[in-house]
Amino acid sequence: MQNDRVLVLSRDGELLDELLRMAAAAGCEVQRLPDAVAARAPWKAASLVVLDAMSVIEVASAGLPRRAGVVVVCVTPPAEEVWHAAVALGACAVHLVPRDEERIVAAFADAVERPGRRGTVLAVLGGRGGAGASVFAAALARASAGRSERVLLVDGDPVGGGLDLLLGAEERTGLRWSGLGAVGGRLAAATLRAALPSQEIGDGAVTVLSCDRTDGGEPTAEGVEAVVTTACRSGDTVVCDLPRSLPAHAITALTRADLAVIVVPAEVRACASAAALLARLRIHDPPLRLVVRGPSPGGLTSADVQRALGVPVAAAMRPEPGLAAALEHGGLRLRADGPLAKSAATVLDLVRQNDTRGAA
Repeated sequence: MQNDRVLVLSRDGELLDELLRMAAAAGCEVQRLPDAVAARAPWKAASLVVLDAMSVIEVASAGLPRRAGVVVVCVTPPAEEVWHAAVALGACAVHLVPRDEERIVAAFADAVERPGRRGTVLAVLGGRGGAGASVFAAALARASAGRSERVLLVDGDPVGGGLDLLLGAEERTGLRWSGLGAVGGRLAAATLRAALPSQEIGDGAVTVLSCDRTDGGEPTAEGVEAVVTTACRSGDTVVCDLPRSLPAHAITALTRADLAVIVVPAEVRACASAAALLARLRIHDPPLRLVVRGPSPGGLTSADVQRALGVPVAAAMRPEPGLAAALEHGGLRLRADGPLAKSAATVLDLVRQNDTRGAA
């Protein structure tokens, strides 16, 4: 049976330092081994074994058995005897540094992040400007956390005012997009959570990656890919609040989404605007559902909106009493019996059924 122990055996001191740096970047603690003899006892149980070119030959010569999760790291193209030893041990990869650094970091991160399930990704967009998509995205995040889940709420709209403000978390310490920088590649989930503002909700928590209101710093496609991949690999729920203009980072989120939710007020003009958005969304083929928000000044029903747009309605939502005042004084809080909480729960139940792509 595997455990979380990661073994590193390198005769090259400089390479060992590089491997330890990469492990730290992935939030991975390692056990350094001096030789093949020391590797024998923990060999089978370790989640990952990283060997350099000299060590892989030594370990293979010592007769240690083949196993999964062996990675060989070389500083020069491997010689034939290195390949033979790697094959004998069942190595899954032979990497070169610095060329393959991202893959090595990913291997370290995978060794310590093995969730029971892949995380769920939801994208939320407004059918028209001011539809309430950001509020619904925050409601989804809070409802998910209320189910004892870890949630990453990603702010994809740099001119939206900041989701941290909407949650009442603007004073909490932590990085925003501007502080995260040009992140790319693989991150460690624990490191990401520790760097961002969080709110505990029961046994769950919402971590928010918000746009900054003062220092600029906009989401990038590479950054969104990195944070969404990181959260998903650790089993978190990811909720992305995306702008209707669909910049590159929004498309990146859509391609990862298990469900894209369009919040549409029950109005003729909102339906026309949503139809134009849906025409662009369908190019990227995300599973789609509508959340229809009342009241309707002209008497449109959710069935009318569904027929007009050709997308199933996941929830029809009445106005939330006291919402505007709550957002002005402390941020969004969900009433268990309120329309926002009930609609968010309906959407979460739907996406958990894992049939949204086939039914859309």
